Amino acid sequence: MSTDHRFDVWAPHARKVTVRIEGADHPMEGLADRPGWWTLPEDAAAPQGTVRYGYILTKTFDEGTPEEREQVSDVLPDPRSRRQPQGVHELSCTFDPDACEWHDAEFRPRPLQDSVLYELHPGTFTPEGTLDAAIEKLDHLVDLGVTAVELLPANGFNGEHNWGYDGVAWYTVAEPYGGPEAYQRFVDRATAAASP
Repeated sequence: MSTDHRFDVWAPHARKVTVRIEGADHPMEGLADRPGWWTLPEDAAAPQGTVRYGYILTKTFDEGTPEEREQVSDVLPDPRSRRQPQGVHELSCTFDPDACEWHDAEFRPRPLQDSVLYELHPGTFTPEGTLDAAIEKLDHLVDLGVTAVELLPANGFNGEHNWGYDGVAWYTVAEPYGGPEAYQRFVDRATAAASP
């Protein structure tokens, strides 16, 4: 059985890498053609669908006692994770970006010189501080003459509040804002609202 998610991680100083998926450990293989990269073999038995996972790195040092030379990390989040539901320091979670049903086939952007941009901070734009709550205010922006929205950085960060300038999980959408599904809904509705 193979997984529908590809588990790869760059760990150039690791001697061994294991991916823990839903509590089960799976050894990874170093890629000869991509030094420093580790992957879960395609034929590895791994759960299908949405799973929580993290990486365990084993490093070997030249100095110290035998016990000190080999160090095993805690379970670490995927630095390229698409979802961090419990925060940026916890287990990662697979996410299927293709599960979203888009309604933008007819969308045609306006010429930039005809655009009125609004820079939106998802955490402070509404009292709820979520992208779903921001969707409910898109008509208000259209009434103001806004034709395009630029989101302030919405990637994962440590804590509940952030201006977006010190995010650490660059491929995720912050869970306090609603996570990646809310981001997809916002983009889908914003393109519909911006259509001429």
